[in-house]
Amino acid sequence: MEALAPAHTALVVMHYQTDILGLFPSVAPALLANTRKLCDAARAKGVSVYFANLRFSPGYPEVSPLNKNGQGIKQLGLFVEDRIAPELGQLAHEPLVIAHRASVFFGTDLEARLRAQGVDTLILVGIASTGVVLSSVAYASDADFRLYTVKDCCYDPDQVVHEHLFSTAFDSRTTVLSLADALLLLD
Repeated sequence: MEALAPAHTALVVMHYQTDILGLFPSVAPALLANTRKLCDAARAKGVSVYFANLRFSPGYPEVSPLNKNGQGIKQLGLFVEDRIAPELGQLAHEPLVIAHRASVFFGTDLEARLRAQGVDTLILVGIASTGVVLSSVAYASDADFRLYTVKDCCYDPDQVVHEHLFSTAFDSRTTVLSLADALLLLD
């Protein structure tokens, strides 16, 4: 595996926010512990950490009636006032990108921020694999970023599809890592 250039690498932590973690209380503690280890290792190595949350204004004016996924989100009544999971220890200089769609790139300035900092390599983690991870991996791959996904820091309630995505779509676009392998890469 190619060594990372910390100045050109970013860890993007996607949808690790209180409302989403609240939907999965049985797995949230393990996901948070794994992702905190990854964040701390990235910070120690000098890798930038970015957070991206799904968030809407009261009344969900950003949700189109044509967007089926958005309508489902609107029905939940969440993602208006939640925040990054405090367990991840976000530092004051670590940016939060607000997205209104599954991809953290769609309609945001994330790519411009990354490119302005000379970042060409991304480590992606998120909840859920069938939503933010899939959409963001597809975009970032098409945008020619070198990609890593850390399977132990991603989750989907449909474990069959989760496993399938990691063995097919993610494996063909990213280097899939276990948390242990990711920590070695950041050592």
